[in-house]
Amino acid sequence: MKFAKHFITAALTAVCAVSAFAQNVTVTDAWARATVQGQKASGAFMVITSKDNAKLVGVSSPVAGVAEIHEMKMEKEVMKMAALPNGLDLPAGKAVELKPGSYHVMLMDLKAPLVKDTTLPLTLTLQDAKGVKSTVALKVLVGMQPPAMPSHDHSEHHHDDHKP
Repeated sequence: MKFAKHFITAALTAVCAVSAFAQNVTVTDAWARATVQGQKASGAFMVITSKDNAKLVGVSSPVAGVAEIHEMKMEKEVMKMAALPNGLDLPAGKAVELKPGSYHVMLMDLKAPLVKDTTLPLTLTLQDAKGVKSTVALKVLVGMQPPAMPSHDHSEHHHDDHKP
């Protein structure tokens, strides 16, 4: 039953994303990490594929006072995280994965804990090559790890990476 609930929620998330942006952009495997009482930040993750060259230029959610597109990367054996002020490129036809330890949506100044097995609203702002902006409204599943979905590619997925 639990799997069915995750599957249905994840499938609805993907359907909402496709219809919201005239099928130029698809968003799959969207999830946000659950938090504990008092925790004021978390991350949201997903795979974004744009039919044409575009850029993810903004993100917002009513559950967070601040939402930003971030990148984590190693610099001289130190993991550093920073906002991407110019957005994240979405090359035509290429899946861009936002995942823990890499590109992600950072949700800060959370107004309440993100509770496992609920959803949160998230709006992505995209800009096409001509500078035209559009938005994609999502309902993102909250969990401790990515939801199990038929479209989730397990070829590079290591369950050991997701121990609580």
